[in-house]
Amino acid sequence: MSKTAVVTAGTGGIGLETALGLARAGFAVTVVGRDAGRGAGAVERINATDPARPARFLAADLASLDQVRELAGTLAAGHATSGEPLTVLVNNVGAMFAERRQVDGLEASFVVNHLSPYLLTELLLPTLTAGAPSRIVNVTSGAVGVARRVFDAVEPPGGYYGFHRYGRAKLANLAYTLDLAKRLDGTGVSVFAADPGGAATAMTDGTLVPKVVSPPLRLLWPLVRRRFRRSTAGTASAAARSSVTAATDPTLTGRTGLVIGPQAHPVAPFRAATDPRIAEAVRRLSETHTAAVAGPVA
Repeated sequence: MSKTAVVTAGTGGIGLETALGLARAGFAVTVVGRDAGRGAGAVERINATDPARPARFLAADLASLDQVRELAGTLAAGHATSGEPLTVLVNNVGAMFAERRQVDGLEASFVVNHLSPYLLTELLLPTLTAGAPSRIVNVTSGAVGVARRVFDAVEPPGGYYGFHRYGRAKLANLAYTLDLAKRLDGTGVSVFAADPGGAATAMTDGTLVPKVVSPPLRLLWPLVRRRFRRSTAGTASAAARSSVTAATDPTLTGRTGLVIGPQAHPVAPFRAATDPRIAEAVRRLSETHTAAVAGPVA
């Protein structure tokens, strides 16, 4: 049986290393990103590993929900036409912003880190279910520990601090991931969260400034900075281990709803992400702002 995988934000960093790992594991890999030049470079690197089948690149700005819809349509139509199953979806996309931004009229961090992967996943559920056994892997972050846990609106009240907004969006996505695993139990679609730990990436290099954290943490900025730099001292290749393991490890067959930690084995999920009240609030908010409400899974 052919094995196919889609990796979002797969043209560099942890996403590219994830794609390389999947190619080595025998998957035909599609990487998604904004830049065609980076996409071509990623495909060249993947194909240099002598994969069973050549990689391909699809262009999409994953900050745009309209482009996420177009991407999902392209992927679904392609698998329907070819008759090949989609066996792995890795939602690797993530971004932290030092300044408040909006996309689609919504706060950008929540869109990129949660609504975008939520929408792509929901739209591809029929394709993933048809290709079962299949796996969904959503990349999470230790930043969930600094998140505000109220999800009655896209943006919580108060000032904008990029690291905290990033953590809140990742908490929403982690709660969704664990809830989705319950929803899809018995369908043959397994759902995992992958925590890469830390690695120096373009995202961390570009946002490691005091204003991304709240004023109390700024007072401790030298300590925070040193700790953050130590936590991101790993390589992108090492950070990709959790995603590759979640997508490929045969010992995970038939299991679902697990968080695969930086050491590439299951770890306890952040407790707030298991709260059914948070999961329900995230579900309502996500459905409201994507208009992609999924029906009951057979």
